[in-house]
Amino acid sequence: MYGNILVPVSFDTDRDAQRALDVAQTLRSDGGHITLLHVIEHLPQYTSDLLPENHLDIAKTSVTDKLGPLVDGVADSKIEIVEGQSGRGILDYATNNNADCIVIASHQPGLQDYLLGSTAARVVRHANCSVHVVR
Repeated sequence: MYGNILVPVSFDTDRDAQRALDVAQTLRSDGGHITLLHVIEHLPQYTSDLLPENHLDIAKTSVTDKLGPLVDGVADSKIEIVEGQSGRGILDYATNNNADCIVIASHQPGLQDYLLGSTAARVVRHANCSVHVVR
């Protein structure tokens, strides 16, 4: 079905990254590949001044260590880590890498989503490709 699937991963406890990856594997066509993407949010300047200079490298290593077990045994998959705002980072990555499908895990919607909007809602509204939301 899809040849280039993007699976954004958040480490929030109410997101099921494994289930999203399972759905992506089901939707992947023969010869297709899957990219697990994590967006590291920018920190305010006053906060980053208090952290060691290599804090971003440490964070990227930690994320890679957490995502590694998810992609073990998944053929044609890779891990990517980018910096920025989560919704915009996912959309930009999908556009720049020609993703034809995004499989994103989301929590059960509540009133706060109508007022603020969740990352999944932003991705669904603005993506240039198919989006499957896993709840």
